[in-house]
Amino acid sequence: MPVPCDVLVVGGGPAGSTIAALLAERGREVVLVEKARHPRFHIGESLLPLNLPLFERLGVHEEIERIGMPKYGVEFVSPWHDKPVTFDFADAWDKSFPSAYHVRRSEFDRILFSNAARKGAKAVEGCRVAKIDFHDGGGTVTARHENGREQQWQARFVVDASGRDTFLANQFGIKRRNRKHNSAAIFGHFAGAKRLPGKAEGNITVFWFEHGWFWFIPLADGATSVGAVCWPYYMKSRRTEPRQFLLNTITLCPALADRLRGASLISPVTATGNYSYAAERTTGRNYLMLGDAFAFIDPVFSTGVFIAMHSAFVGADTVETCLDTPRKAAAALKTYDASMRRGPRVFSWFIYRVTTPSLRHLFMNPVNRFRLQEALLSVLAGDIFRGTPVGLRILAFKALYYLCSAADLKKSVVAWRRRRRAIQEPDSAAQVSPW
Repeated sequence: MPVPCDVLVVGGGPAGSTIAALLAERGREVVLVEKARHPRFHIGESLLPLNLPLFERLGVHEEIERIGMPKYGVEFVSPWHDKPVTFDFADAWDKSFPSAYHVRRSEFDRILFSNAARKGAKAVEGCRVAKIDFHDGGGTVTARHENGREQQWQARFVVDASGRDTFLANQFGIKRRNRKHNSAAIFGHFAGAKRLPGKAEGNITVFWFEHGWFWFIPLADGATSVGAVCWPYYMKSRRTEPRQFLLNTITLCPALADRLRGASLISPVTATGNYSYAAERTTGRNYLMLGDAFAFIDPVFSTGVFIAMHSAFVGADTVETCLDTPRKAAAALKTYDASMRRGPRVFSWFIYRVTTPSLRHLFMNPVNRFRLQEALLSVLAGDIFRGTPVGLRILAFKALYYLCSAADLKKSVVAWRRRRRAIQEPDSAAQVSPW
């Protein structure tokens, strides 16, 4: 017989563990089902300053601080400009959030998962959800343990926090590739990489190069995460094994190659593709999707974990309303949907243009006239949900971008055509296997 529960959460990553902890400490009977076992590898190691208040509310800030590399800003390096530029989070509109962390996701995710169990959630590892049958009373969840044993739960409400597995979006057939963006990534960990001096040691660096951009993320244990995010046409050009392909790609970015001179690759090289997608909806009568289970665009601004955890906080309130006050459920789900769409909408404008000459020019030549830089830093810090009054400044920044594009129209048109050809690659071109 199916085991009854109030809420079943699919996926024990940041989103799932967060909402499970929040609902369990409110007295709900929560089952948290994770297909793997912690600790397990995951990419997405850089957090945003606005993650920190969420850690405080969960009661895990001290644990995160112990494993984290302090991150005070972001450095941008462009081969088309003379010198790097650094943005410090302390210069944002709200000065209350001057730093964030880089973390090994294996440790970070384990802390959040264990916290959910401490708060009272029934945390189940090594168990893969196979299907969910919805009905008026909720959903019957069928899962299979590592030893082959099948188990069922009868949940009043289901939360999909399956991340890039996009469990419900796949089950419903509503997952769609983002037609405005299309890229792939290849990455690994290095030992002995040259970091920035002093307080800036933990800053993330974004290196532009001909085929996209690189991330450079220093971790607390001395390793550095390095990855290339490229258009699919470049990934399809691979003629060597993955390790050599990553090393060859690094040579195309001399500034990064200099930082890695003498460094050694200490991890397997991993590739991922077709990660820009969205589901057609975020909610249903007795379910909702969190974070990457709904949509993901690009990792350039390190938004993934923050949006996932923020959606869990909003989602917890939404689930409570749906369970306790059914007459208000429709309105609560509508509010949740609007919140879920806001994050990708705000960040996508910048993501779609991050490789254009005009946006590079504005990032590499920052000015704070009319507090435009402070407003931009607030967005980069994740301060987009609290009502911080930066909207008019961001509109002014966008207007400035279009003026710059018009001033160098020929170069802008060439860049636009090149990007358009890249994102119109067929779906198969975006499928990059783990090799």
